Amino acid sequence: MSKRNKSMAVVGYLRVSTEEQAMSGLGLADQRAAIEAEAQRKAWESVEYVTDDGYSAKSLARPGITEALDRLRAGTAGVLVVSKLDRLSRSLLDFASLMAQAEREGWELVVLDMAIDTTTPSGALMANVMASFAEYERRIIGQRTSAAMQQLKAQGVRLGRPRVMAEHVTERIVSERGSGRTLAAIADGLNADEVPTARGGLKWYPSTVKAALASADLDASAA
Repeated sequence: MSKRNKSMAVVGYLRVSTEEQAMSGLGLADQRAAIEAEAQRKAWESVEYVTDDGYSAKSLARPGITEALDRLRAGTAGVLVVSKLDRLSRSLLDFASLMAQAEREGWELVVLDMAIDTTTPSGALMANVMASFAEYERRIIGQRTSAAMQQLKAQGVRLGRPRVMAEHVTERIVSERGSGRTLAAIADGLNADEVPTARGGLKWYPSTVKAALASADLDASAA
């Protein structure tokens, strides 16, 4: 892992999934004790803790981990340590993303229960093994998704974004095209009237008009 000149200040991340656990301190104390023991073993001068109380690990959209990652990105901290992997994330893909972020931004990651420690050769090896498993999982998910989509196509299911264009806009386009107006002329008229597109934009192009006609199952041959 290539490193930039970053602070070696350590951030300890703690998480419990319920407010009751947060109020009682159960779980948080065990996590903190494990990190404190590691700090003594590694002779870290101090550990600053961030906590997510009552948040699940389904995603990384949590205020505590966001704060920690902001500090690591800014360089005011150089190490993120967590007692157990499931305190940080239950998604192998999210964890692999964090490892890639650590590599890219130049900070270290320590997960005590998985022996992942990018400050050591053996810990970095374990991190690479985890990354390999995550890549395998990513490919399996991709294959399953592709197979499911092919099956839906075979059943005649129409894939892609659902049409969200207002009905009166579609009717206007169909009517103007039916009267012989070119795609470009229709687009110019819609732009002049500031009519929003299906995606909420205010810029129409001949190709946008053509797509609207195609979605209405009409002839959309270019002018």
